[in-house]
Amino acid sequence: MSNVSSFVKRIRDVMRNDAGINGDAQRIEQIAWILFLKVYESKEAVWEFDEENYRSIIPEQCRWRNWAHNPDGKAPTGDTLLKFVDAELFPALKSLSTAGRPLRERVVQAVFEDANNYMKDGVLLRQIVDIVDELELDDYEESHAFGEIYETILKELQSAGSAGEFYTPRAVTDFMAQTIKPKIGEKMADFACGTGGFVVSWLKELEKNVKSTDDHEAFQASIYGIEKKQFPYMLCVTNLLLHGLDDPKIFHDNALIRDLLDYTEKDRFDVVLMNPPYGGSEKKDVQNHFPADLASSETADLFMAVIMYRLRQNGRAAVVLPDGFLFGTDGAKVALKKKLLNEFNLHTIVRLPGSVFSPYTSITTNILFFDKTGQTKETWFYRLDMPEGYKHFSKTKPMKLEHFQPVTEWWNDRKEIVVDGFDKAKKYSYKQLSEELGYNLDQCGFPHQEDEILDPGDLILRYQEQRASLNAEIDRVLDTIQNLLGGNQ
Repeated sequence: MSNVSSFVKRIRDVMRNDAGINGDAQRIEQIAWILFLKVYESKEAVWEFDEENYRSIIPEQCRWRNWAHNPDGKAPTGDTLLKFVDAELFPALKSLSTAGRPLRERVVQAVFEDANNYMKDGVLLRQIVDIVDELELDDYEESHAFGEIYETILKELQSAGSAGEFYTPRAVTDFMAQTIKPKIGEKMADFACGTGGFVVSWLKELEKNVKSTDDHEAFQASIYGIEKKQFPYMLCVTNLLLHGLDDPKIFHDNALIRDLLDYTEKDRFDVVLMNPPYGGSEKKDVQNHFPADLASSETADLFMAVIMYRLRQNGRAAVVLPDGFLFGTDGAKVALKKKLLNEFNLHTIVRLPGSVFSPYTSITTNILFFDKTGQTKETWFYRLDMPEGYKHFSKTKPMKLEHFQPVTEWWNDRKEIVVDGFDKAKKYSYKQLSEELGYNLDQCGFPHQEDEILDPGDLILRYQEQRASLNAEIDRVLDTIQNLLGGNQ
């Protein structure tokens, strides 16, 4: 297994010598498309064995076995390899005809739609391809071991510039999947699935319930994902192929560009697990797909509306949202929270400690757990504090699943908790949240002993959210005063 454990280091060492690779983001993207073709080759070998009439969608000269596999050292290299990859391989895979083909074949064209070959040295490219070719993915143990290595590649996205937005720490996705308790026969969705962390955590938890062939078929068909950006889409599909899904229902699309009112029962799901992108600003043509009262410019707000419209009756959801959603009092946020409390059962909000998503963002986040079983009667808030011995999480000291142990223990035996005069766990009624607090869900927050130091971008976002909320609150108070004055007159 030594070739697997040293995989990332060996590739990094080779790529450092190529003038075409500029930084970690390009290095990881380069690894990604090569890995996809290797993983897809291993899947095709199984499909060919199982299906007598199987025909690959990939042109014969572009299949891994015919240009990358190098058992005798005679495969193309140098300028010959570079010319083949740039002039034949990429054009062929980008222009594949996918009409009428099953999804497992259509993903090839989708993966390469916007992919790039950054390497300029064909000899170094051959070395990279040879390292990847050493992986024996038809061997269960090695394939499983590489699945773990693949996780380390995804984690590296956190330090690869803006690519960090595609990765949610595994501790968070695992906790949410375990808490939501998957059942055989249910269908789960993530409408901004990134590299597939929530999908993989769902599958890992659901697999514990697979007892028969029928269960296995239901397991294979239990996920649905959409990812707007091509690079994380490629990583996600590869991730799921590695985890044994032959036909991953992951689509390269934008979940925000369909009219919300057009969704029917067939578009709804039993479970939604996701961490919507936040801090982004959507244009008017995207907002036009939403009812006027929900048409926010904030990306996370729009995804929250999509989730509510696409959750099936009696369905369950666990969603990561920033503090701005909780305390926001601008029109769209209040309308979303009214809808959430009136039409759904928002039973629990877990306040996550700061720096969970470090270094991508230092904005504090929360997990909202709700289901579509009727109006909210009461909502529990639980503040998950930083574990003992930690000042903050980092790349070298990330959050671990064991750090969720306090909230897991509290979950089934709920009690109100006060620590040093501050609420750590507290229950609020629907009336308190709606009438007394004006739909402000920013309860059981973190007591700030000292000024919080935020990244400049996060600081601007925080102040923009607070200003919008303050303006909305001032408008509300002025309207109230105006009405009172009008009544007196």
